[in-house]
Amino acid sequence: MTTIDSACGATPFGFRTYGVSWPMLVGLVSLAAVLGIPRFSALLGDPDTYWHLAAGRWILDHGVVPKSDPFSHSMPGTPWMAHEWLSEVLLASVHDILGWTGLVVLVALVFAGTLAYLARFLLSRMEPIYALLLTAFAAGMLMGHLLVRPHVLVWPFLAVWVGTLVNAGEYRRNPPWWALLLMPLWANLHGSFILGIGLGAVLALDAVMSLPADKRRNSVLPWAAFVGLSALAALVTPWGWNGLVFPFQVSSMELALKVIDEWRSADFQQLQTLELWLLLVLALACSGRMRLPLIRLILVLGLAHLALKHQRHVSLLGLVSPFLIAASFAGAGRETKDTKRDAEFLDRMFAAFAVPARRGAIAVAGLLAAVMIGAVFQSREFSPLAKSTPDAAVDAAIRAGATGSVLNSYNFGGYLIYRGIPVFIDGRADMYGDGFLKRYIDAVGLADTNALEMLLADYRIGWTLLDAGAPAVALLDRLPGWRRVHTDGVAVAHIKESVAVTQ
Repeated sequence: MTTIDSACGATPFGFRTYGVSWPMLVGLVSLAAVLGIPRFSALLGDPDTYWHLAAGRWILDHGVVPKSDPFSHSMPGTPWMAHEWLSEVLLASVHDILGWTGLVVLVALVFAGTLAYLARFLLSRMEPIYALLLTAFAAGMLMGHLLVRPHVLVWPFLAVWVGTLVNAGEYRRNPPWWALLLMPLWANLHGSFILGIGLGAVLALDAVMSLPADKRRNSVLPWAAFVGLSALAALVTPWGWNGLVFPFQVSSMELALKVIDEWRSADFQQLQTLELWLLLVLALACSGRMRLPLIRLILVLGLAHLALKHQRHVSLLGLVSPFLIAASFAGAGRETKDTKRDAEFLDRMFAAFAVPARRGAIAVAGLLAAVMIGAVFQSREFSPLAKSTPDAAVDAAIRAGATGSVLNSYNFGGYLIYRGIPVFIDGRADMYGDGFLKRYIDAVGLADTNALEMLLADYRIGWTLLDAGAPAVALLDRLPGWRRVHTDGVAVAHIKESVAVTQ
């Protein structure tokens, strides 16, 4: 296999055609799509963004990482690991300086950079038309979970980690020791680092097994040492061994995984990129056009299983699978397509954007990116979606004299934390646990006629902030001593008259 020329980015199929840098074009187009298409304002549509910002602000204010809950009134002081503390500090810092638009630009740059790296990797193995096809599939699967949240900030780490290990294995090199430097940062940015360790172990086995039998023994020790050191590097966090255990604790929460949207299975009633990806891979496999080594086949099947089981893992499959299937996919493409003709067509299409040298390409790309970002700050103002921002209901309850503890809907917890109001529940399901979550669901959903009243009494609730469609709203309207003070399409607020301050 021909190696990548790291000095100039040249490949057997060309990173640049007539001076066009394909990875740079991929990055610029991705950046323009996220910043320029209105539908991507949903980047700020997740309620967890609010509490991540609040956690980062708390860490900056106190100079330490919290080890117990500082935000709820229902479980104050309960052990809680802010395992994404570094991401939260970064998000809070960007928000303080550049506001909501700055956060969107940050996520857009991360997204664009990740896809540019993926395109660069694929171009070392196949013609541009196929590299762009696989990159487009990856982009579509990432977009479903493209949010201002910590998991997006580690996408470049995941891409570089997997791409580097696959390169080392396919080119029969020693383990990339420098990649160990990624793991401590990854472990402090997001809990998905445990997947990185797992992927590293499987790809290490793949690298060893791909060698001739007489050379495997000498490669086992360095690859095993690499995997072991990556696990040790992941311990460089405020939590040590607890950080390794945390992802398994989350995955063992049966109720939370059933009721939280991102942990549910994907809905195939509407066409989505995951379905198209599955159909493409199935067609190639059934036609015999693409064959994966056994270890990679098992890994791809495992990632597909996770994606079908939990929506949040669709992005994992979309980003990792191209690295795993690239060599086999390129072989299928050469057998079935006139790739030279396709590549020449794309060459002509982008010839107008050609620049004479690599430095010129970088300069032009940087200038275009700066112009795009500047135009966004001048012409657009991003803000969180209304569905997770019940500001009018909270303001109305405060004006009406609401005091005491609040009973809030799950999706409003992040906003209340952001406002500095102690919450009943929020997106940190790992801290609350299945038992607490079940009691909350039974009360708000009126699964038991007495559950709501018992919960109101046990936690001394003085006011409520619930989704407009929550069953508990109708019961609160009838309960003695409770009065509705606000209604809109986002939330309904009630206050307990006995604790309300008369205006």
